[in-house]
Amino acid sequence: MSTGKACVLVEPNRIETWEVPIVDPEAGGALVRIVAGGVCGSDVHIADGGAGVMPFPIILGHEGVGRVEKLGPGVSTDYAGETVKVGDLVYWAPIALCHRCHSCTVLDETPCENSQFFEHAEKPNWGSYADYAWLPNGLAFFKLPEGASVEAVISLGCALPTALRGFDRCGPVRLGETVVVQGAGPVGLAAILVAAQMGAREVIAIDMHDSRLAVAKSLGATATVSLKSSPEERRRQIYELCGANGPNVVVEAAGVLPAFPEGVSLAGNHGRYIILGLWGAIGEQPISPRDLTTKNLTIAGATFPKPKHYHQALHLAARLQNDVPLADLVTHRFGIEGAVAALEATKAGEVIKAIIDPEKS
Repeated sequence: MSTGKACVLVEPNRIETWEVPIVDPEAGGALVRIVAGGVCGSDVHIADGGAGVMPFPIILGHEGVGRVEKLGPGVSTDYAGETVKVGDLVYWAPIALCHRCHSCTVLDETPCENSQFFEHAEKPNWGSYADYAWLPNGLAFFKLPEGASVEAVISLGCALPTALRGFDRCGPVRLGETVVVQGAGPVGLAAILVAAQMGAREVIAIDMHDSRLAVAKSLGATATVSLKSSPEERRRQIYELCGANGPNVVVEAAGVLPAFPEGVSLAGNHGRYIILGLWGAIGEQPISPRDLTTKNLTIAGATFPKPKHYHQALHLAARLQNDVPLADLVTHRFGIEGAVAALEATKAGEVIKAIIDPEKS
């Protein structure tokens, strides 16, 4: 049996490069050769143990674009009904849904109660820090449109589906509303892009890195606020831009716990606070419940985008790739054996978006 390389998290803070078997796809599945595996902030939390215990050992990576190597029996289309063949580029949602649980069939929600985010590294696997991904039956994948840029699609990997999921679940941005986004990493940049496309009057990005704030402006932010200033100064600047009533929508995309009480404070009267970035930050933060009542504030979280959000993200990225510098967000490439460096650079904020490129030595 032939093998390929994969980046395996054996336990927290212990990453190894393994040779793993390349397995033919099952009925309804596909085998793809990885072209680009996105490095996500969640991967950092998973690798350092901050996101909790995983079914170790696991192959890292849940964002991917790959080229179809083999299709399983019965597969002739992607999950949107588009004809698919060997050699086509595809992008996938990283959870195989069972369609036989309460979440899937009654609530029409994700995550699925019977699915896995990761598989044991010694079993057929869909982790994207690897040469190949084995996509099981039920794991939705979509063919890239003709002419779509791999870099444009992977640049906001799971971040763009996450932002779309957040606005879908918590309510879209209405024309002329004001939006504040805490954090200008990939999730924050995706939220900025979507809010701008939805017609927000003001889209204000908060971050500590000037380079990220510059990128936020290129994706549609109308103003930026530095995290280096005091909370009081940040609030003053934001309310000056939004007006006395404050922001209509605040999006948490910072991934750090202190962002939560600040977001509650920043949100305006009758506003919404959408929590997207705190999936991997386990802990508590104090807030005043009275603020929620007096502001008539809605707080909602969103996680695990549905397959439809990956499909929407793919086609939005392909449509905007010539008008918005999405491909330029990919600032760093690492080989499979460079995964530790990729995670460290992502954690340090040195990159806008890093990818694992199996062709890179």
